[in-house]
Amino acid sequence: MIDMRIGEVSRSKYAASVLGFAFILIGGLFVVKWHPYADRAMVAAATHNIGPSILGHEVAAGWQAGAAYSAAYVKAIWKALVLAIAVGAGVQVLIPRRWIGALFTGRSSGARATMAALPSMMCTCCAAPIAVGLIESEADASAAIAYWLANPLLNPATLVFIGFVLGWDWAALRLVLGAIMVFAMSRLAGRMLPNRVRLAPGTIMQDDARRGLLYGWLLTCWRLAVRLVPEYLVLVFLLGATRAWLFPVLTPSLGHAPWLPPLLAAAGTLFVIPTAGEVPIVQTLQHLGLGPAGAAALLVTLPAVSLPSLAMLGRAAPLRLLVLIAFGTFGFGLIAACAAPLLGLA
Repeated sequence: MIDMRIGEVSRSKYAASVLGFAFILIGGLFVVKWHPYADRAMVAAATHNIGPSILGHEVAAGWQAGAAYSAAYVKAIWKALVLAIAVGAGVQVLIPRRWIGALFTGRSSGARATMAALPSMMCTCCAAPIAVGLIESEADASAAIAYWLANPLLNPATLVFIGFVLGWDWAALRLVLGAIMVFAMSRLAGRMLPNRVRLAPGTIMQDDARRGLLYGWLLTCWRLAVRLVPEYLVLVFLLGATRAWLFPVLTPSLGHAPWLPPLLAAAGTLFVIPTAGEVPIVQTLQHLGLGPAGAAALLVTLPAVSLPSLAMLGRAAPLRLLVLIAFGTFGFGLIAACAAPLLGLA
């Protein structure tokens, strides 16, 4: 078994692989993220709205609810998921491992990973295959977790949407708590998963290496998809089928109940949404009577992690780390719930 990187291919093929990765990354982000979000920001600025909530209204739990939510969710994220798998495979095959080591290991690797996450603007599930690719390419665990969490929490487009739709004070709360959470969770990952050389499950066999980098990249894309996507879709379906239990129908009196923010923080930690999906969800629930504590809990927990994204990272990170990240997300949701009323957010 060999790692088909620099030294295994000619210099021209090596340069072509890096250029190919850059084309996939930049071209894919422009088509899937940058151009659509620029248009969406203009709509948000003009209308203070970015669309309906993906949760729907008064949906009964059951198989039909699961199928309906799965269809709406997959329609919203499939392009980003395809791009994420392509980039995650490219990190493992097309980029020299010494580059990964130079960028994403060491004391400031978490900060560099956070900066790399800002332009990619993925949801937690679409960031997961890239984080897996980083871990399996011997990046520090702290860098991989920082990249994974910073994508949804510090997404600059989402922060703009929050500012135009909910208010810039809400955007500031999300930015501050999101940055603290990324730093804290990445440091936790660095302590729990010390740096060590890993042999990636997707490492290319010698017979595959002879067929070229393109074949190796396509093969790794396939392996990532087979490993990550089936259980991901099953969990999305199950969460969609039970979303009526996770998000109760609100009334103004219920929306300010003291027990509701912890419930919503737990639901937000488990539930899965597309990029920026928390913005119309919070806006809709506020119109139904949700108070600032519950809104803040959802604004932090909904995008940060989800049960499907935790399961995807479970292929590369230890269970104890992911459990602590989930509880940490819930804890930051409670902090947000306490902070919002004290700051006078409404």
